[in-house]
Amino acid sequence: MQVDAAGEVDRMPDMTEATSYYPANRPPEPDDQPFRDGDREAGFEITGNFRRFSQRDDMFCRAFWDDTVRSKESLEFFRGHGGKAKPRRGEGFQQKDFALRNAAWTVADDYADRNRPRGLREGFQDPQEPRYPPVDQKVPVDSPAEMAAEIKRIARLFGADLAGITDFDERWLYASRAEYKTFEDKPNDLPDGLTSVIVMAHGMDHGLVQSYPSALAGAAVGKGYSGEAATVAQLSQYIRNLGYQAVASMNDTALVIPLAIKAGLGEYGRNQMVITPEFGPRVRFSKIFTDLPLRHDGPRRFGVTEFCAICSRCADACPPKALPHGPPAEGGANRSAIQGVRKWTADCEKCFGYWAKMRSDCAICMRVCPFNKDFSRWQMRLARRLAGTGLRRLMLWLDIKLGYGGRRKPGQWWQSLREGT
Repeated sequence: MQVDAAGEVDRMPDMTEATSYYPANRPPEPDDQPFRDGDREAGFEITGNFRRFSQRDDMFCRAFWDDTVRSKESLEFFRGHGGKAKPRRGEGFQQKDFALRNAAWTVADDYADRNRPRGLREGFQDPQEPRYPPVDQKVPVDSPAEMAAEIKRIARLFGADLAGITDFDERWLYASRAEYKTFEDKPNDLPDGLTSVIVMAHGMDHGLVQSYPSALAGAAVGKGYSGEAATVAQLSQYIRNLGYQAVASMNDTALVIPLAIKAGLGEYGRNQMVITPEFGPRVRFSKIFTDLPLRHDGPRRFGVTEFCAICSRCADACPPKALPHGPPAEGGANRSAIQGVRKWTADCEKCFGYWAKMRSDCAICMRVCPFNKDFSRWQMRLARRLAGTGLRRLMLWLDIKLGYGGRRKPGQWWQSLREGT
């Protein structure tokens, strides 16, 4: 996360007109049966009010051009990630905490900055630029299933913890990208003929996440983004070396949550995160758009929706009360909510306002989630299993009774680091 080298952002023009870039805001046609079947399988509820999401309406873009969001505090938040952090006396917000957090972002920031002179902010508002284009000779693919298995193994070789593959669904592409200097709309161009999306997840450090809210905990996020940047660069270049198109993407180009769910990596939770069986909500996602022949995965259901229906720990713990209670609903509190999808939706203005106030990110909702467990322990795997059964209320009661989800003091994390435990 960075602003310009001088730490300044010019006033942005008013940009309230809806984009007309095709195929913006186009819901699936009535006879689009594959999408409807896939939606049901993934647990998606799409209505006739569906509108594709414009990237400039993302909260991190609005923080630069929308005067209802942009503030002195929000600019200090971004400057603090760019090497101008202001440590304070509170535990978790001291110089070493900010030093670790900002160091963790280094690789992602290097990728984001390398083509700024060309008007690109790779990984955040633009996909990564390929080092080399696809070679002329394509490697034949006799079995998309075998190639899919190979790609997943290579994704793990290059650093991903999880990998899944889904179809190329235009609805989740941004209706338009946001130009990084002015945040005006620009076309969301992609090569023709893309058929698949490879979605990868990087697990976040459990001990760091337990220290939220703190600058120290933000190191888990930065490490995830830096890992993503390297992994998508390497895997996409491998695919291009096979002779196929591969567009490496992080936060740019498309909404990753629906793609991750369709790729079988997890389910959607009340905290607006994808809950994975392996890491719970403790993951960062990246993706690659490609025409390499690959077999697609299907969604996996393991009881998250049913559990979140009876659990409100994230909403109860949220300091600015940005997360919803009650059942999923269509729409949201402001323009940063996608339209025409019935789901749990946060008030992102309240959420980011709290981040800006703290000058650091907050993921208390991740920390307190009953699925945020170390699943290398058999007891935690048993808890996960209970959460997906009719005994989910018992699991929730035990989670609260045994004190899971509490904050670990940042000083304890540093102490364990010194002791090697």
